[in-house]
This record gives sequence, C-alpha cells and structure tokens, in this order.
Amino acid sequence: MAYEGSSVSVRQNGRPTLEEVAALAGVGRGTVSRVINGSPRVSEQAKEAVARAVAELGYVPNQAARALAGKRTDAVALVIPETEARLFSEPYFLDLIRGVSAELAEADKQLLLTLVRTEAERERFEHYLAARRVDGVLLASVHGDDPLPDRIAQLGLPVVMNGRRSEGEPVDYVDSDNIGAGRAAVAHLVGRGRSRIATISGPLDMYVARARLGGYRAGLAEAGIGPDEALVATADFTEAGGRAAMRELLERAPDLDAVFAASDVMAAGARGVLREAGRKVPEDVALVGVDDSAVARLMDPPLTSVRQPIEEMGRTMTRLLLQKIAGEYGPAPAAPTGKGEASRRVLPTDLVVRESS
Repeated sequence: MAYEGSSVSVRQNGRPTLEEVAALAGVGRGTVSRVINGSPRVSEQAKEAVARAVAELGYVPNQAARALAGKRTDAVALVIPETEARLFSEPYFLDLIRGVSAELAEADKQLLLTLVRTEAERERFEHYLAARRVDGVLLASVHGDDPLPDRIAQLGLPVVMNGRRSEGEPVDYVDSDNIGAGRAAVAHLVGRGRSRIATISGPLDMYVARARLGGYRAGLAEAGIGPDEALVATADFTEAGGRAAMRELLERAPDLDAVFAASDVMAAGARGVLREAGRKVPEDVALVGVDDSAVARLMDPPLTSVRQPIEEMGRTMTRLLLQKIAGEYGPAPAAPTGKGEASRRVLPTDLVVRESS
C-alpha cells in the first residue's frame, strides 16, 4: 500500500509503519516519534495530523523499540528485604504486591519482585540497577540502617518507599498513619474500661514500629494513664515473636487486661499464649491488632484491628514512581491529591471493631 508523498510502498509484517504515518500526516518521521512518546516539543497542528493518521492506518507503536529509543525497560523492581518464609506468610506483603501488580498491569509495565536478604545480595542488586535494567524501584519493609534507598537515589534511578526509615525520611514514600493507629487502639480499649493496657511492638529499628509504639504511649497519656515499661514488649512482626512477647508480658504484668499488638500476625501469636494461660479473650484480656488482614477476620474470636489500606498503598506508591519515571522521559502526569506532599504521602487508618475487644 502506498500513499501520496510516501517513499514507503511495502509494509513490514503487514503492519503500518512509522514512515507511512509520517507520510499521511505530512510531517517528518521524527515528529511522529515525538508525538507518540508524548514530547511537548510538537505543535498542536502536528499532533492532530499525526493522531488522524494513526487512527486511519490503525498504527500500533512497537513497545520494545520505544523502550530502546527512550533508554527504558518498561520494568519496575519491587524490593522486599525479607525471607521467602516471611514474604509468603505475611498477608501485608501479599496485599502490597497485589496493589503494585495491578497498577503496573494497567500501565503495561513489567514487575520484577526481588528479595534482598544479605549484604552480598544487596551489592549484586546494586550492580543490576547500575546497568539500568529497570526504570525505577519500589522498596518495602526497610529498616532504619538500610543504605539501599540512598544508593538507588545516588544511581539516579526513581525510587519510592513503602513506609519510611525515620520522621525526616529524604526518599519519597507512601506510608499509613501509624501513630494514629496506636492512639485509636488505646482509645478504644480505654473506652471498654481497660486500664492495664500492654503493647507488643515491632522491631524498633523500623520507623513503623516506633510510630505505633509512640501512638500507644500518646493514647495512654491522653487517657490519663501513666507509662509502665513492664507493659511494653518488643517482637519482630512474626507470629512466633508475638508468642514470645506475650509470655514475657504475662510474666512481668500478670494483671494486664488488654494488649495492643502492632500487627495482626503478632496478635495471633499472643492469642495462642493467652489461651494456653487460661486467659479468655475478651473477658479477661481484650486484644487489638493492626492491618485488618485475613488473619484478623479468621481468628477466634475475630480480631479488632486498625485497618491500613495496604493494597491502596501499593497502588499509590506505584503511581508516584510512574510519575517520576515519566518526568525523566517526558512530561509527568498531574500529582495525586491527598494528605502530604505529592511525593510523600500518609494514608489514613481506621479501627475495625470485632469480638476480641
């Protein structure tokens, strides 16, 4: 098929070519390429002419060629510095991956899931990133001393974190209101007449754990209840950690009448120990967790939990990363609205009351 003014008379593989679009639109090949790739350096008249030609010919851009031309891979890495056992046993990560994967699929991007568990694996991953094999990186479950977010930023790659390492986190992130989660849990328990409220914290080298512990302490202060370190135990966000922390609390403070666990999984571990100790939930000890995961709904009794929008956090951090990537290779989409700066967002949490409290 040939068009007036076109130097191309035979299509490759039966598909319309870029040259055919250019000829039909009456512009150069470079102009067509810029229009297709969203460059602002094209007149409105040229954009309209190219759009008409694309529609008439049924032209579909070659994604692989576009990626090479723009030095893009159309792939995004999601990095989780945890073991396989933790990844697949923790509902939080599965919900986060679901949100990330859904958003990337809508953007026609590939997801690369990477577990970084050792220093050697971190160095190997840094070399992988230095070779520009992905367009950007999403990070989850990052501890306070982890240098990987800064290293990625130094490489010049767009990066967005799920959560943060500190209050003054310099890297872009999406988080939930963890301080509010602790405060809401304690306020609920105080409202149920509980006064000896214990907490099982996550590892304190993680901001999320410190923030939920801070919310717990703030909630006690607001209720006029003095602090008691015998009612605070630290764990690691696992069920086994929750069990060990609950045993520790019962030994130190056998008169406790409520427990705020900083995750549903730790609350499940605590529930098992309370049952072994002959403590009824909620009659003897009220119990509250965080996440509002499937674990909370399936517990006996069903667990009161502070819901954080995990899947939406995955979607939001992915959208922010894609905006950063687009900003490198072309005009970025408008920033989403919501609490916080466009690149640092904190999503609200909600208390879901069930029979455990």
